[in-house]
Amino acid sequence: MSRLPGRITLAKREDLTGRALVSPTLLVVVFVVLVPFVMSVLYAFQDVRLIDIGPLGDGETRWTLDNFREVLSSSGFWAAVRTTALFAVATTVGSVAAGLAIALALRKPFRGRGLVRGLVLIPYVLPVVAAVMIWEQLLNSQYGFVNAFGERFLGWTEPVSFLSTTSMDVAGLPVPVTLLVVVLFEIWKTAPLAYLFITARLQAVPGDLEEAALIDGAAPTQSFRHVLLPQLAGVLALLAVLRFIWSFQSFNEIYLLTGGAGGTQVLAVRVYEELTTQGDIGTASALGLVMMAALAVLLVIYVRMSRKEVSR
Repeated sequence: MSRLPGRITLAKREDLTGRALVSPTLLVVVFVVLVPFVMSVLYAFQDVRLIDIGPLGDGETRWTLDNFREVLSSSGFWAAVRTTALFAVATTVGSVAAGLAIALALRKPFRGRGLVRGLVLIPYVLPVVAAVMIWEQLLNSQYGFVNAFGERFLGWTEPVSFLSTTSMDVAGLPVPVTLLVVVLFEIWKTAPLAYLFITARLQAVPGDLEEAALIDGAAPTQSFRHVLLPQLAGVLALLAVLRFIWSFQSFNEIYLLTGGAGGTQVLAVRVYEELTTQGDIGTASALGLVMMAALAVLLVIYVRMSRKEVSR
């Protein structure tokens, strides 16, 4: 039987309905993500400052590569790269290691395990502003608990400015105090996510493997090294790459805690300062593109590792 002219088939109607449902999300992505991204790319190749936009500008577009030359030749850029790399590596290793330790510790059933598991997730679900305020109060140099405890029980002669001290000698070794505090904060905040990933993978490990290892006389450390660790290798690698990507572009935690002071000026904070303090949209956009290029390489690695993990 031939289809009547002007009638819409069921498949066509479902297709139109799907497009209508998706269109609001598509518009949000276009105007919130794609348009700002395109504008950043264009500004990266222009000599433009905040004062040049709007009625105060002369309306003349000056295309140039000087923004990239200025970004790559500045001494502050390479210092920020080193700080960002150190921060990303330290937080990645610490977060994955802490998540693994917590997952192994809470693996066996015991009374109150459900409550402990819930408490472990508090740092991750806690809003970053609230978490920063808690740490600021604890580390305050005048009335903070940490300094009060150190002066009373650890023999500190004076309070330590944890959020503004670039380096301090401890046992003859220079310690980047503020950067260390930011790293510990990030580990405390993100380790629960690693714990969730690792716990989910541990639950999928066949119990027969560990039982066979115990029957063969393997010690707990040997069972972990030769049985559990190979099973967790894939998820640990994925977590490491994903955590490194997130830490590499971290901004909120660092800026709220220190504002980039005390040797904690990472690349994201430097982009913000180039835009707000210097008012230079061109160099800020160029620095953002440099960060994007580095993250794109890491993203490719993550996607390839994800495909290998799924195909297993």
